[in-house]
Amino acid sequence: MTSTPFETVAPDPFVYLDRLAGSGLGRFYKGRMLEELDVLPGQTVLDLGCGPGTDLGPLAEAVTATGAAIGVDHDQAAVEAARERTAGQDAVAVHLGDLHDLRLADHTADRARTDRVLQHVADPVRALREVHRVLRPGGRLVMGEPDWDTLAIDHPDSDLSRSYTRYVTDEVIRNARIGRQLPRLAAEVGFAVPKVVAVTPVFRDVQAADEILGLERTTRRACTAGYFTEEETRRWLNHLAGGSFLAAMTFYIVVAES
Repeated sequence: MTSTPFETVAPDPFVYLDRLAGSGLGRFYKGRMLEELDVLPGQTVLDLGCGPGTDLGPLAEAVTATGAAIGVDHDQAAVEAARERTAGQDAVAVHLGDLHDLRLADHTADRARTDRVLQHVADPVRALREVHRVLRPGGRLVMGEPDWDTLAIDHPDSDLSRSYTRYVTDEVIRNARIGRQLPRLAAEVGFAVPKVVAVTPVFRDVQAADEILGLERTTRRACTAGYFTEEETRRWLNHLAGGSFLAAMTFYIVVAES
């Protein structure tokens, strides 16, 4: 092939997060998460794993000047970026912190959200237990997480599709099945789980999918790890780049109440 729809170099993490947030998929599911969070003026809301502050603006608008939108992230660069982006918004504060050990007093927040964060943490149960501790009675946590084991990419050779998904699930994402597990895990630490919403994004454009999934980069890594041969890698990528494309995956929005 003389041209490719694939990104060969991974984008800057903050660029990636902003790009996803600005996509149709990002706007849809983030809007639904905000709706389920049901933030009221004057409340304290936590954005746990806030990254560069992509979602702090809408939270600050919801709590108004009488409330507080608090971002927490373990990465110093993300904290600095979030502080810079939200400078001048008096309702916003951003702290360096660990979701496993939040430096917040018991029962200090009304609402909390996690957005594609628990798939990466070392101990999701411990993180959920911490959120339960800091929420006031009757507080609400809204979580959005993919289930990577549901990733389905059409290809004439279905074994290659299964190999790709298996590599992502086994090797790339730490907690790859967290989406389906969240209702059970939240209940185990004391939350009630009144609602689970399944969102199934469908990609028909390979370039749009690649911007989210990093198809070629992931495939090359899968080949190195032994999930594809060189010949299978070539067939897989050639078809994705030149054929009729379809990919889909289930994304779960889980509402939990303390």
